[in-house]
Amino acid sequence: MFHYPNGKKPQPSAGPARSNPQTYANRGMNLETLLNDTNEFYRLHSRAVIHKKPTPLQIVKVDYPKRSAAKVTEAYFKQASTTDYNGVYRGKYIDFEAKETNNKTSFPLGNFHDHQIHHMRECERHGGICFVIIRFSRYNTQYVLSTEQLLVWWEQRESGRKSIPLSYIEQEAIEVPTRAMPAIDYLTAIEAWLD
Repeated sequence: MFHYPNGKKPQPSAGPARSNPQTYANRGMNLETLLNDTNEFYRLHSRAVIHKKPTPLQIVKVDYPKRSAAKVTEAYFKQASTTDYNGVYRGKYIDFEAKETNNKTSFPLGNFHDHQIHHMRECERHGGICFVIIRFSRYNTQYVLSTEQLLVWWEQRESGRKSIPLSYIEQEAIEVPTRAMPAIDYLTAIEAWLD
């Protein structure tokens, strides 16, 4: 027999369990972490030098609660950023965008911006290797899609589909499995293009 402090046995709550509201703040961080780890592996093994580009910000206001703890409280984007990653591989400039989706059957073209597409076209025009890594997080799969393949869908988005079907990506893009190290060995797909 138990003696409860108020003399009554606690009753389970009759209301529904609270769930945390869904947030999109860290969407894509998993892919970014995997790519950053992969790029560090490539650098350490002298395969390539590829880095995540910093987002160009103009700092407007900084609070200094103490000398060693400056905190940016207001900033804005200086310019539209281009793609996520760039570097050098086998003597060639490499530039790519990384996107992640939770969709089951397609990748929304709305995840790209005009300035990113323009930048990718310019890089290719000057002999750079440019592509997109698309991750379907539900399936833990990612694909390397060439700029040329992306442009086919981008050009028709105004009058046609607003997304790239997963079936197209599975057939036309190069799947890159998730492994221990490198986590996402996308350079293997690029080697097929170069050779």
